[in-house]
Amino acid sequence: MFKHYLQHAFRHIRRNLSYTFLNIFGLTLSIASCLIIFLVVRNELGYDTFHRKANRTYRVTMNALDFNPSVSFGIVPAMRNDFPELEEVSQYWHQGDGLLKVGNVRYKERNYALADPQFLKIFDYQWLAGDARTALVEPNTVILTQSIARKYFGDKDPLGQVISWDNRFDLKVTGLIKDVPGNTSMPFDFLISFETVKPDLKAPMAEFYAIGGGNAFIVLPENYTVQQLERKMPAFIEKNWGPQIAAGAKLPLQPLTDIHFDQRYLDQGGIPTTSRSTYWGLGIVAVFILITACINFINMATAQATRRSKEVGVRKVMGANRLQLIRQFLGETAVLVLIALALGIAAAIAFLPVAGRWLDVKISAAELATPSVIGLMIGMTLLVILLAGLYPAFVQSAFRPVISLKGKSGTTSRGLTLRKSLVFIQFAISQILIVGTLVVASQMDYLKNQDLGFNKAAVVSFPVPDSARQEVIRQQLLQDPGVQAFSFSSSPPVYSFSFTDFRSPENGMTQGDVTEVKYIDEQYTDMFGLKMLAGEKITRQHTGDTIRNAVINEAMMHKLNIFDPSVAVGKHVLLINDRYNIIGVVQDFQSESRHKKIRPCILIYRPGAFFMASVRVDMSNMHATMDRIGKTWSGLFPEELFAYEFMDDRIAAMYKQDAKTYTAFKLFSSLAILIGCLGLYGLVAFAAVQRTKEVGIRKVLGASVLDIVVLFSKEFILLIIVAFCIAAPVAYYVMQHWLGNFAYQVHLGGGIFLVAIAASFVIAGITIAYQSLKAGLANPVNSLRIE
Repeated sequence: MFKHYLQHAFRHIRRNLSYTFLNIFGLTLSIASCLIIFLVVRNELGYDTFHRKANRTYRVTMNALDFNPSVSFGIVPAMRNDFPELEEVSQYWHQGDGLLKVGNVRYKERNYALADPQFLKIFDYQWLAGDARTALVEPNTVILTQSIARKYFGDKDPLGQVISWDNRFDLKVTGLIKDVPGNTSMPFDFLISFETVKPDLKAPMAEFYAIGGGNAFIVLPENYTVQQLERKMPAFIEKNWGPQIAAGAKLPLQPLTDIHFDQRYLDQGGIPTTSRSTYWGLGIVAVFILITACINFINMATAQATRRSKEVGVRKVMGANRLQLIRQFLGETAVLVLIALALGIAAAIAFLPVAGRWLDVKISAAELATPSVIGLMIGMTLLVILLAGLYPAFVQSAFRPVISLKGKSGTTSRGLTLRKSLVFIQFAISQILIVGTLVVASQMDYLKNQDLGFNKAAVVSFPVPDSARQEVIRQQLLQDPGVQAFSFSSSPPVYSFSFTDFRSPENGMTQGDVTEVKYIDEQYTDMFGLKMLAGEKITRQHTGDTIRNAVINEAMMHKLNIFDPSVAVGKHVLLINDRYNIIGVVQDFQSESRHKKIRPCILIYRPGAFFMASVRVDMSNMHATMDRIGKTWSGLFPEELFAYEFMDDRIAAMYKQDAKTYTAFKLFSSLAILIGCLGLYGLVAFAAVQRTKEVGIRKVLGASVLDIVVLFSKEFILLIIVAFCIAAPVAYYVMQHWLGNFAYQVHLGGGIFLVAIAASFVIAGITIAYQSLKAGLANPVNSLRIE
């Protein structure tokens, strides 16, 4: 019997190649898309879950006036001493800039960290060589990842090799691990023993009360709740910090698996955060894609019911019962779905490398063989067979033999109503996806291209290792014809490194708040085009000056309860205990991503804190200019390696995660709409065949080609309008919630929804146009001769 069903299924496929192609192609696209989306969502929502102790691991953070992921280096030894019940306490310190030397070859690295031996007891990595228990115990030791070891040593065994770090330390390679997975909040290319720098961490960095430092991680014992530890933290803070500070300071315990999704913190070590809801939304897009493909199948199967009514009648007369017919039709569906599954898996494997590059995720085809993905494929296959095949099987098996043998199905009206309902659902899904994609695109454009409050065009920044040579490099670079402007600072506008407490008792602000501090020279304001609202710009001050001047931004002015910039000039603020005279107010500028509101910022002249230089270069001959800057810099700092970053690249890095979201939604929403178009095309093609005589009669009676096109289009136009009435409020609610992740966001106005419905009309019109024009241009004599 099974062989008979299989033979009949393939016979039916051969007889209906166009119908089969549309179904298989749509299902293939949907299965491939769902598999890729599943891997992407699992990757993003699975940040740090690959560690065995992830559910018991917490990061100790700081919350006094703001949330800070870094704590002083005094926290870890204090916690080890005061909480002996903790399974592990570890110190981790991510580094963003370092010079490595292997033999005579130098490398500039931006992604490495320091850690103590306990770190390797908390976090799990795949070891290729070395011993995790001892690899970081001694000072001057380093663990390499596989890719960085290959970069430095090729095919040589790296164990025992020596690497020079920052021209100060000779590090011995004591371990080799596989590359760290991409979905981790602690990315690194190599790990240096924390013991290497421990002697250099003198007060105040090693003091308990210091602000900022590294990350502290703890592991709770089994059957020990985080609430138990949190109840002990106030006493711990008071003991080590003193009662005055303990009254307003906390050390929140942040779950390891929440780090990637917690956007409250000042800095996340260069790893952009995101919202879990974003990726749940992408998962919903996958469901939409699958539903759309199933709708296509149901629509075309029920539309073809009249063609198969005689076959059903003959089988019933020959003794087939309804259950046998249901098995037959479900079997045909299963064959199509299994073919689509095989093709979908092949397509997913072929497209994964491309998707990985577009979405900036590390996903390999081997992940398709994991139990969870195999389970998904089995479940998805069964679900599609049931969703796509069950209703058509029941409809077709219910035909009555007498009516069926006359060539009628007896369910035309019901089948037509169902098809219209399903097309309505498709249009609603498409419009929700169109609105979502347009909103994400608008927000991304706003993030990248709206006024940031400063001039970022053609600006390059690079570090200055030795402050004693600042004036030399300034004079030499200003003589370069390709350098249009030059400035020293602790950080350009979009770099945020330094934060501190500020108060202003004279303005009634007795409680402290957090401000960003930027140390800048006298050229900074003009070079970056900062707009002065009142007062004077920062000017050069002598080290012996007793009056400390500062310029504040609007956000700080408002914190002082002042709303007229001219009134703020002459007032004073306290940074910790240092008193600064406000000489000017500058318009707010963006120094962090637009996920967060602009925070208070104070600009101060302090040459000893000028760690970075910024230049505006002539873009007409940019490469030659950068080569000359590099040679000048290397001539002054021969032991270092020149590395620079364009301001545009820095800004793009802020929105790296958002760009991934936009690319994913744009790609998979387009696929969902394409799959819907395939089904709509198949329906119109089938309708054109079914209404061949009607079209011929209408043409004989004087109908134009336009009349025929309108005939095929009008019912779909009505469905688009009704679907829009449902889709618009749903899309508005969902996208308004998504925009809530940003402190600054686009307005969700009616224009986006008008574009969405117009796009729906265009997409449907293009899909319908070919078949309706073909029917309208056909010779009526030929159509009326068909019997």
